[in-house]
Formats: sequence, C-alpha cells, structure tokens
Amino acid sequence: MGVWPRDGPEGDPGREDDQVRDAITAGLRDAEPAAVPGRLCAVAVALLPVDGASVSLRGDGMPVYLGASGPRAARLAQLQATLGDGPCHHVLAAGAPVLARGLAAAGCADRWPVFAQQALGAGVRAVYGLPLGSGAVCVGTLDLYRDTPGGLTDGQLRVARLVAGVMTVALVDLPYDLQGGDEPWLDGLAADHDRVHQAVGMIMAQLGVGADEALARLRADAFAHDRTALEVALDVVAHRRRFDTP
Repeated sequence: MGVWPRDGPEGDPGREDDQVRDAITAGLRDAEPAAVPGRLCAVAVALLPVDGASVSLRGDGMPVYLGASGPRAARLAQLQATLGDGPCHHVLAAGAPVLARGLAAAGCADRWPVFAQQALGAGVRAVYGLPLGSGAVCVGTLDLYRDTPGGLTDGQLRVARLVAGVMTVALVDLPYDLQGGDEPWLDGLAADHDRVHQAVGMIMAQLGVGADEALARLRADAFAHDRTALEVALDVVAHRRRFDTP
C-alpha cells in the first residue's frame, strides 16, 4: 500500500506534483503501449494509500476494461462492467469523482447492493473512482480500491487526479499502434468490447428483444454463473451458448 503523500499537514503542492510526475515517468520507462494502463495503475498504488487500481474506457453500453494493478482489481473492474453498476458507472454518468469511503455503510450498500456485496467479499472496503478526460467530456475512469474504510486527504486526491490526467493523455493522445497497421493502439485494446456487441446482436436475434434487454440478459447470465460479460459473449459468438434454448 502506498503512503505518499502522508496524512497530516500538506507540504509544498508544486514540489509534491513534481515528485508525482517523476514517479510516473519512472513507472512508464520502456513501457510498450499495451502495458501503459497497467503500469499507471501500479504507479497509483505505489503513490497512494490504496491496495489496487484499474482503468476502464467509456464504451457503447458498457465500459471497456483496459488494465489493472493486479488480478483482484481486474476482477472488480470486470464485475462492474458485467453488473452495469458500481462507482465506475456513476463516474461515467456524472463526469465527477465518486468517493465511496465505506462500502459496508448503508449509503453504499443501498446505492450498489450487488457490487458492494461482491467487493466486500473480496476484502475491499473503500473505492474511489476518478474521471478520465477534461471538462464535460469523460472518456473513462480510474478506480482505486482499498482494504480499509476511510477517505483520501486533499493531497492524496490531488495525486490521484494527476495520475488520472496522465492516464487520459496515454489513452487518448498517444498515436501508438499494437497491430502494425495505421490505426491507433486503442483499436486493438477495444477488440474484446466488439465481441460483446456482436453477442448482444446475436441474443437480440435469438430472443426477438431489443439491445438493452439483450445486454441485460447477457449480464445476468454472466453474474449467475460467476463469469464476466466478455466470457459469456465469447461463448455466444463461438456458438457455444444460445439464449433461446434451456
């Protein structure tokens, strides 16, 4: 768990910001484009009093998971996408931070009943979601997970926002390519998301329902079988799973 900047009186914000930028630069040194989201999540965990971090990009219908600091954070990000609920979705909707200081508190349990239960079962007690983007445009979220309840100090929240700002630049502006072609590298990272939409279309045809209902059925099936929406979508696309048969 990161411990900088420490709780208590704040130091020189300019000096602290420079230290954060130095840590980010060191964390990204020699990183291939595909590794950037995970590296920045690891930097966030090193700098802040959190135990995990994940990043997701705004998608059509559900967030696109891009990277995490470790398996548990990755699972929690995918769980939010599967459920269609959780702090990530509220950040995307409002374009503002969501600071859930205590998932066991009544407010969080009422707001995200299933996600809160699942996260608590995984040992997470607090979640902080920050928007990626600028102004009124939210392109994704940086989600931070902590094993103990509590909030972030003003200095720690400033650090988190700095990391989120660098994450935004890395995900949107860098003209990297993962596939050797002419398309931006995010096109390769979003390929799995396309499979979800393909599966939704197939479920629509199988059941004669609209897109929202088909996506809801996909998510419900995934949650009922302790799988992610992507895992079920891949089975649908590969004709291993149909929704019009028992």
